[in-house]
Amino acid sequence: SGDMNRRLHIAAYDISDHSRLAAALRIVREYATGGQKSVHEVFLDERSAAFAALGAGKSSGEPALLLCTSGTAVANFFPAVVEASHGEVPLVVITADRPPELQGVGAPQTIDQQRVFGSFVRSFVDPGVADEETETQWRGVARRVYRAATGERPGPAHLNLPFREPLVGTSSSLPPRDDVSITRTPQRQVGS
Repeated sequence: SGDMNRRLHIAAYDISDHSRLAAALRIVREYATGGQKSVHEVFLDERSAAFAALGAGKSSGEPALLLCTSGTAVANFFPAVVEASHGEVPLVVITADRPPELQGVGAPQTIDQQRVFGSFVRSFVDPGVADEETETQWRGVARRVYRAATGERPGPAHLNLPFREPLVGTSSSLPPRDDVSITRTPQRQVGS
């Protein structure tokens, strides 16, 4: 669709085929870019990734995708999320998470990621653990997050994605594209 056919900037921290975020990264690589130009940057430091994404969003006016695994990696995004919020810079933060049964039981790299960015995000969405029954809802989730980041008051939107094991392996094909367009809400003019 029109707005999604622009250049997509992806800033990722700690991405590998063995990470909790491998499934989300696969979708971004193979599908979300829709064959369009994209910039993929992998950083060794979460804060660097976050500020690179902030800069990409600020310079392009389009939301950069900022991805990381679970745990303290998420907390390191906080300063850039606050800057994006105050600067009205569009940013989509996608965080992997442990499934609900691993929350609060001492699982490694697990913090409470529910609303971790508080009021600094325009929207927080946690659609729950993906399964075949909910696969038709994912496009609507993506649209809602994108619209929140690019709305009348642009800023960061947080999509938290809990995953269960196995995290990698053979996967089925992605659901077919739909014909629903993602349209941006016109941004308000400063001083009007």
